[in-house]
Amino acid sequence: MSHPSYQVNTEHFWMPFTANRQFKAKPRLLVAAKGMHYTSDDGRQILDGTAGLWCVNAGHGHPKIVEAVARQAAEMDYAPGFQMSHPKVFEAASALVDIAPKGMNRVFFVNDGSEGVDTALKIALAYHRVRGDALRYRLVGRERAYHGVGFGGIAVGGIAGSRKHFGPSLAGVDHIRHPLDIARNAFTRGMPQQGAELADELEQRLLAMHDPATIAAVIVEPIQGSTGVIIPPQGYLQKLRATCDKYGILLIFDEVITGFGRLGSAFGAHYFGVVPDMIVCAKGLTNAAVPMGAVICKQEIYDTFMDKAPENAIEFQHGYTYSGHPLASAAAVATLQVYKDEQLFERAAGIAPYFEDAAHSLKGLPFVKDVRNLGLVCGVELDGIAGKPGARAYEVFLKCFEEKGVLTRTTGDILALSPPLIIEKSHVDQLFGALKEVLSSL
Repeated sequence: MSHPSYQVNTEHFWMPFTANRQFKAKPRLLVAAKGMHYTSDDGRQILDGTAGLWCVNAGHGHPKIVEAVARQAAEMDYAPGFQMSHPKVFEAASALVDIAPKGMNRVFFVNDGSEGVDTALKIALAYHRVRGDALRYRLVGRERAYHGVGFGGIAVGGIAGSRKHFGPSLAGVDHIRHPLDIARNAFTRGMPQQGAELADELEQRLLAMHDPATIAAVIVEPIQGSTGVIIPPQGYLQKLRATCDKYGILLIFDEVITGFGRLGSAFGAHYFGVVPDMIVCAKGLTNAAVPMGAVICKQEIYDTFMDKAPENAIEFQHGYTYSGHPLASAAAVATLQVYKDEQLFERAAGIAPYFEDAAHSLKGLPFVKDVRNLGLVCGVELDGIAGKPGARAYEVFLKCFEEKGVLTRTTGDILALSPPLIIEKSHVDQLFGALKEVLSSL
């Protein structure tokens, strides 16, 4: 397939999470996508090693999802979501509950993960207030966490670069340490055996300092994704759940990345055998065809709002113009059906061991400091260049894209890989083969 030469004025668009001047000096433009591949503006096929941004789980341009969005756009483009609604959003909520952990059966729709996190935090704070426990105003996150870019998300998040320019965002927020321990767990396949005791810090340090009666919620990513793939040690999430249960604290899983088959199960909650009180999801919910996110709650949380509010009152003063947008709802219904019909979660679980072997074949190559993996997600940590943080991983990213036709993602000096769930062994070979060649050439 030939594509025209693209002459684009890049001046006016302020790009997100991008070194704008660097990019605009030599733009990298993607102009089409199908299945496992993008097409670049110069007509090259680029293997997508990142599912877009962890989100295109069913592969690009899936015909059933495309058709569902197009049909909905022609039928009804928008319907108000306040005091009104439309059938497709209720269908989407039911389809989502069908794959959620048992007992998690109330869905609040948002537009992305950032809105989902802020919504979940607001639900947690309001929940304790409406049940008469207004002392619970503190929120606990984790170092190196990424919970989006809303003020709530950057408050409970723990990535310095996402926080430093914006001043104090929320009072009463604290953090526990992350569980990455390369010294003890380098090149672990799957979940590390050591480090579960780091979860004890919640009870032994934070609750001892603040008093458990003041803590509303703890929010964690089952796998810390955007910071460079930090896998929870065996028993770690179970300890957090037990501590939250002991002290009446809500546990929120940010599953924006781990949801929808990334680990070979519907949610990380299933994979790890730990059911939180709320799940924040987005990305793979619509296969990224239309922006959408959701907060899935336990029924008891929803019932508390319903039972405590006066008759005819709005129980939860929160929402967005595009909550449950018709096109997004149609995309979600179609996407969830594709996952089921094509057994993509099971497919991901089936190819995960091959993906793991390929990832760990990078051990021993120049500058490879650690490889971490679980399901179809992998982080390759490199020794950085003194005084130039992130430069080495960025060089690998560029060489993979420009010379090998493979798309990877960098965060600091870590390469993050999270391909679509439709990946085949030949794609795995190409992805890690390109990395081997590039790393060996540094």
